Amino acid sequence: MTDDTRHSRFRDAESDRATAREVPQTAQTVSPSYRLAYADEEFLLRDEMRSVRLQLELMKVELALDEAGINSTVVLFGGARIRAPGVAPEGHPMAKLSRYYSEAERFAALVTEKSKASGGRDWVVCTGGGPGVMEAGNKGAAEAGGHSVGLSIVLPHEQVPNEYVTPELCFNFHYFAVRKMHFLMRARAICVFPGGFGTLDETFEALTLIQTGRMECQPFLFFGRAFWEGVINFEALVEAGTVSPEDMDLFKFVETAEEAMEAIDSWEGAGTKRDEIPGRMDLKDVAE
Repeated sequence: MTDDTRHSRFRDAESDRATAREVPQTAQTVSPSYRLAYADEEFLLRDEMRSVRLQLELMKVELALDEAGINSTVVLFGGARIRAPGVAPEGHPMAKLSRYYSEAERFAALVTEKSKASGGRDWVVCTGGGPGVMEAGNKGAAEAGGHSVGLSIVLPHEQVPNEYVTPELCFNFHYFAVRKMHFLMRARAICVFPGGFGTLDETFEALTLIQTGRMECQPFLFFGRAFWEGVINFEALVEAGTVSPEDMDLFKFVETAEEAMEAIDSWEGAGTKRDEIPGRMDLKDVAE
């Protein structure tokens, strides 16, 4: 990101920052109050500046993806603990889920082949940038000769991003909310592999946006019916009336990368938004 495309007649901010660094040191110039606001880290980290930091996280990634020419993405959610086959010892719970690492890798490779036909502008693989299913997604894209996005988040225990994320498309976030916005702003399909709390959080926020018409309908795939139906009793939600039968049409279960690609290519209603929420009624309707 540079100022090469600027059309302003004014002196640019970088030039002033460089000049300010070279001024003689006096009691006034070394005072924190004299620092340029945008170059004052202590000022930007104040609690009162949270709204500005939120905007910065939103705009930095938005501008970078625009400049990279990325129009749309295929988002992969899934567990950070899932490893490639053979890594987890036999009998370990993760050993049973390792096949999803391979499936995510294969799926990402197929998506990337589709992306390359658009010059890498559409159908770009996007993950959370970490290990497990995320690593598999970025790895599959890299092995297919394409680029991929990684949206990392600062955690107390988190390691560096996985080595397969395209470096110039590797981002780091402080705010979970802004990170989740970037997962969805360019999403053209959402694919959810087995995972834990983080995967569930990301998944149901996206489903809610589609359910309520705040986001366009799009291919929404759960890999591994047995896992997901063991974790979530979707039919119980319908029976309880907290979601409608029509809401079950917002997503599909798939088992393989090929099945997922077929579902994406044949998805009905992609790009449309709901204009009403099926099953939603006013309290007066219930009383009647």
